[in-house]
Amino acid sequence: MQRTSRFASGFKPLEPKPLDSIMDLNRSKNRSPEDLASIWDDYHLGRGHIGLTMKAKLYRLLEQRGSDCRYFVVPLWRGSGYTTMFGQVQLPYMLFTGLEDYKARGTQASPYFTASFYTEFAESKDLVLIRGDIVFTNKLTDEEAKWLLETTQSFYLNDVRYKLVECFNKEPRDFEFKDVLRALDMPIL
Repeated sequence: MQRTSRFASGFKPLEPKPLDSIMDLNRSKNRSPEDLASIWDDYHLGRGHIGLTMKAKLYRLLEQRGSDCRYFVVPLWRGSGYTTMFGQVQLPYMLFTGLEDYKARGTQASPYFTASFYTEFAESKDLVLIRGDIVFTNKLTDEEAKWLLETTQSFYLNDVRYKLVECFNKEPRDFEFKDVLRALDMPIL
């Protein structure tokens, strides 16, 4: 049985800013991928946004796997326990909300955090820029949002971890959340 829910189906991802409104694309053409990544990360520090980058090859793998397996759950450690976050991959976007909000509101659940992937430099510099926007700053800190995005990507990009994503999407009766906790070295509560 395959999951067919449509998380945030009526949600428009905050009309992401065009890349040229964030950075000067003409000046960027002469920068190295390392310089661009550093400038991008620095620009987003401490602003309710996060900036990350990835190689184009990894983005293509994320795109392929995300189209095959759109949903996943990730525990976000807080104090002496965790909050389970529900993610949807719909590239060039990723959306995250609390699992409890999703269970209560279904497709009407508002994302806590969205990520937009910019592929303008994928061919020329082997670089994809990622901008994360925290919708509810009272629900997630910048650090938590960054960890959530990086961790979710690790489940899609690591072959061993991806088996858990596949199980969640394609064989939900066989999915065990404790396997995700084990993969992240988190205690099973």
